[in-house]
Amino acid sequence: MEASTFDQVLAKFKYPLSKPSRSWWLLMGAMLVLVAFGLVALIQQIVHGHIVTGMRDHVVWGVFIVNFIFFLGIGYSGAILAGIFHLTRLKWTKPIHRIVELFALAGLCVGPIFIFLCIGRLDRIFYIFTYARIQSPITWDVMAIMTNLIFIGTYLYIAHIRDFAKLRDTDVVELPGWKKKLYAKLALGYEGRPRQVEHLNRAQNILAATIIPTAILADSLLAWLFGMSLRPGWHSTLFAPEFILVAIFSGVALLIVMMWIYRRQYQLKDLFTDQHFYYLGYALLLLSIGFAYFTFSEYITEWYNVSETHGRWLDKFVDFGEFGIMSLLTIFLAIVVPLIVLIVPRFRTPASITLVSVLVLIGLWLKRYLIIVPTLETPYVPIQDMRMEYLHYQATWVEWALTLAGLALGVIIIMLLNTLAPVVPVADMEHDDEIVVPKPFYETIK
Repeated sequence: MEASTFDQVLAKFKYPLSKPSRSWWLLMGAMLVLVAFGLVALIQQIVHGHIVTGMRDHVVWGVFIVNFIFFLGIGYSGAILAGIFHLTRLKWTKPIHRIVELFALAGLCVGPIFIFLCIGRLDRIFYIFTYARIQSPITWDVMAIMTNLIFIGTYLYIAHIRDFAKLRDTDVVELPGWKKKLYAKLALGYEGRPRQVEHLNRAQNILAATIIPTAILADSLLAWLFGMSLRPGWHSTLFAPEFILVAIFSGVALLIVMMWIYRRQYQLKDLFTDQHFYYLGYALLLLSIGFAYFTFSEYITEWYNVSETHGRWLDKFVDFGEFGIMSLLTIFLAIVVPLIVLIVPRFRTPASITLVSVLVLIGLWLKRYLIIVPTLETPYVPIQDMRMEYLHYQATWVEWALTLAGLALGVIIIMLLNTLAPVVPVADMEHDDEIVVPKPFYETIK
């Protein structure tokens, strides 16, 4: 990339690097309001206990554990995609490297909060560490989350060092003095000398090769929390690979959504090209087909060798009075819509691909809900003479408020990181001869 072109790209990130814009402050204010609303709900839960939620003796998990699975899946998929993009050295993926790194860190920071909300006594959280049992899958999950958070945090920092050094030395963007000093500290004396470049590249290669298997293992451990029980719908060997596929499916969808937002916000049409959307749209299409296959395999095997308990569990997915509508909506949003829009060239545009990605994210959140709640509402021994609220789960405003607060917290983390460095790794692209635009894949099947 020529120096003038590089300077033009860096100049696009004047806001929020030099100072946040008015729109940045408005969005931050809205997110802080949601977090404050969540804190009010949290205080209600601490004071009154889980009675203010929809969780009861039989349905002991609800929206909180759904969010836990969803956000951790986002984090793990970001780690997997970041490692793959770095190791494959595909030049056209360079502009989108940082986006996956950002939502990987945000997902791994927000996800664990929701498992703490499932604990009735928050003052006993430290028991997870002091009385941990290696036989427990929960202990495995805690270790996996902490390991991945350390790895992805370290990888994100190392991936930023070149940009920190560039921002330390650049005059293209007028930065406050304290920020220049901060960049000088964060850059660790990096000046682009051959030995420094070699060490930095080696560190990135090692971490990229490490975070892929650790993220896959961690997501598998999360699946085994359920798969190792005998409950209907959970006792399945398909859970681990399905969790991994659904996580990557969510990650690609979120990548497309964030890419579209940044492209409009910073006028990055020359970096996030239409062809980027087409390529990622093809990936979304393949993942949708894979998700359809796993969904079919899951239900056909349960139906073929059905027992009384499994029969009652399956009936819930076709009963419109229970989860029938949600089941159809999940299939429509995550399978039918992507297949129609992404296969037909006339429907395939960056805007439509982004809209499909939003619908996919909603559908995959509903899928996690269908994994948890119907199973817990289907005990092995039929329950009689019990209040309906103990038999059927219904999320309360407390749970929805904390869900919105968690989503807002993830947005805040990404927004704060955007004030430290550009959303594209400009220093890594500086020595490219030109901005690489992905070549059409059979002319995008036009």
